[in-house]
Amino acid sequence: MPFYHRLGEIPHKRHTQFRRPDGSLYREQVMGTKGFSGNQSILYHHYAPTAILEVEDLGPATIAFEEEGALRHRHFKTAGVQPGGDPLTGRRYMLANHDVRIAVCKPTEQQRYFYRNGEGDEVLFVHEGEGVLETSFGNVPYRRGDYLYIPIGCTWRLQPSGGDTRLLVIETTGEITTPRRYRNEHGQLLEHAPFCERDFRVPLQLEPHDEKGEFAVHVRARGRLTKHILDHHPLDVVGWDGYLYPFAFNIEDFEPITGRVHQPPPVHQTFQGPNFVLCSFVPRLFDYHPQAIPAPYNHSNVESDEVLYYVEGNFMSRKGIEEASITLHPAGLPHGPHPGTAEASIGKDKTEELAVMVDTFKPLYITQAALKLEDPGYPYSWTHGGNRERWRAEQTD
Repeated sequence: MPFYHRLGEIPHKRHTQFRRPDGSLYREQVMGTKGFSGNQSILYHHYAPTAILEVEDLGPATIAFEEEGALRHRHFKTAGVQPGGDPLTGRRYMLANHDVRIAVCKPTEQQRYFYRNGEGDEVLFVHEGEGVLETSFGNVPYRRGDYLYIPIGCTWRLQPSGGDTRLLVIETTGEITTPRRYRNEHGQLLEHAPFCERDFRVPLQLEPHDEKGEFAVHVRARGRLTKHILDHHPLDVVGWDGYLYPFAFNIEDFEPITGRVHQPPPVHQTFQGPNFVLCSFVPRLFDYHPQAIPAPYNHSNVESDEVLYYVEGNFMSRKGIEEASITLHPAGLPHGPHPGTAEASIGKDKTEELAVMVDTFKPLYITQAALKLEDPGYPYSWTHGGNRERWRAEQTD
C-alpha cells in the first residue's frame, strides 16, 4: 500500500492536451507529497482548482489543554460526550501533541461545506454509522468498523445515511502508511502481513460535478482555518490516476497474529504515522502454550504513551471500562492487568474484544474537554477498584 489506481477518463500521456466536448481544456492538477518525490496522483478538473471568489479567515485551530500536574493513568468515558455539530465542528479533542490529535465525534448536523486538511493525513474510525465519504477522488461508501484514510490535500465531505454516527478521529502532521515491515522494496504487502491489498476499498465511483456557483471549502493549514468560496463545485474531477487517494479498511479484515505465549502489542499494528502507531485489537484465539497466561503481562511504557479506545466486547485485562472509553497509560509508569484478570484469563480459549490503540513516542497532553469525561478513580483501580479509603483502612486494621 498504496498501489496504482485510476478512475474516470484521463489522457494517454500526462501533461498533454485533454479536451472537453466543447473543445476547451480540462484542468490538470498534480497532487503529490514530499516535493514531487513522494506519492502523487494527477487529477483532471472541469474547472481550475485555483478559481477562488472569496477568502475568509476562520481563526486558529487551537486546543485548550489542562494545566500539567501529577503523572498518572487516565480514563475518559467518551460515551457521554455531547453530540452536536457536523463531522468537523463536532470533534471533541481528548489528547494531542505536535504529531497527532485524537478526538471523538458524534455529529448531529449535515456537513454543508467541503474540507481539506493541508497539514497532514487523517484517519476516521467509524465506531457507529454508515454513509458515503465524498472526495475529489470519488465516493467511498463506509460502514461500522471502517478506518477511513484521507490523505493530505484531499477535498472531502462526510455524508452519513441516517442513524447515529460516532467517530474516533486521528489527525496527523504527516503521512500515515502501513507498517514498513509488512512491505517489500516495491511496496507490496508481504505474505506475513495481517492484511493484503484486497482488503483496502478504494474509490470506484466518480461523480464529476459540472456546476458553477458558490461552494465553500474549509482549509486547515499553518494552524488556522480558512474558508475559500470557489466559483464551481469542488468535486469536478472527471478522471485521475496515481498512488495518492483515500480508502477504507474495515477492522474486521485485520487478521490477528497469535502464538503459544502472549504476543506483544506490535503484532496488532495496522498503520504508522509521524511518531505514532495505530493498532487493532480484534477477536482472536488465545495463546496455546499449556501454561500460557492470556492476559497481558505488566509492562512499562519507557518511551511511549499508550492510548486505547474501547469499541466493544469485554476487554480481558480491564475492569470498569465501557464502550467508547479512552484510557491513557503514559510513559514513565508501568501498567498491566487489573487485579484478578490474569488469573481469570487462564484456561480461556479466545477473546471477543475490539479496540483501537494509538501509541505515541512523544508525550500526549490532556484537553480541557477531556477533563469533563474523566474517571478520577482510575489511577487507583489496581488497588480495590479505586477505593483508596478502603485500602487505607485495611492497612491500619
